[in-house]
Amino acid sequence: MTSIGNEGRCFIVEIDPLNPDVVAAAVRRALEEDRAFEDVTSLATVSTELTGRAIFVAKQAGVAAGFPVAAETFQQVDGRVQFEQRCAEGEAFEAGATLAVASGPVRALLQAERTSLNFVQRLSATATLTRRYVQAVAGTNAVILDTRKTTPGLRDLEKYAVRCGGGTNHRRDLAVMAMIKDNHREALAREGRSLADGVAAIRALRPGTPVEVEIDTLEQLQSALEGEPEWILLDNMSTSDMAEAVRVVAGRAKLEASGGITLETVQQIAETGVDAISVGALTHSATALDIGLDLEF
Repeated sequence: MTSIGNEGRCFIVEIDPLNPDVVAAAVRRALEEDRAFEDVTSLATVSTELTGRAIFVAKQAGVAAGFPVAAETFQQVDGRVQFEQRCAEGEAFEAGATLAVASGPVRALLQAERTSLNFVQRLSATATLTRRYVQAVAGTNAVILDTRKTTPGLRDLEKYAVRCGGGTNHRRDLAVMAMIKDNHREALAREGRSLADGVAAIRALRPGTPVEVEIDTLEQLQSALEGEPEWILLDNMSTSDMAEAVRVVAGRAKLEASGGITLETVQQIAETGVDAISVGALTHSATALDIGLDLEF
């Protein structure tokens, strides 16, 4: 749990922790990709006896995420490395802040340097961007959702970073929740079946699975409601159409706004009364945060 200041206000972010097995597997793949244990430069130039500290320093302001993954990275390289996190997950920090310190054999610190930085720079970037969206809709009832537009193999880590930023995870995979999207809608129509038929078919195959129906016009709204889905996604609609959808649905389903959401438009969209706003950019377009690693002896 992390307490976050927001322009004089304070709110609490509940962060469900990462699965240790997921972290270990992701780190193992990344170290293998980098051939860290064959680091010819460090093996040739750094003795096994030399010890020191690697200081993670923020070069710009942001929100911390992924430092437990960095800790696992150093542990897998050399179990003698000690890792101290100085900034809690989900905590905002300023440029110049010391975020974490890894201490131990310098050779191991260098072997793990890039992999650990890749994780914290990327995940902190997602947390930072998410926080900006969450703050932009403060005072409305809308929550910020992520999407499945994630880096292959890193979905659980990136969705964790969204949680660190105060966002909400939505539809982790294709099985946990059903979504009738535009292409499914076209396939149903080609066979003479309605959206309600599609929802019924999902409920027959997997009872208890939440269902979401995507629409892009108000004309499709009534057809979507006939199936009684838990969610209706309003894709690339105008804010006036979103507000009308909120009025017509009147709480019979949760409404999610999606498509082309930006920091400049998200507040206006939230004010239409939709329940949630999904932002693919949180995971597919967050620019790596500038975090450096400085050695001290």
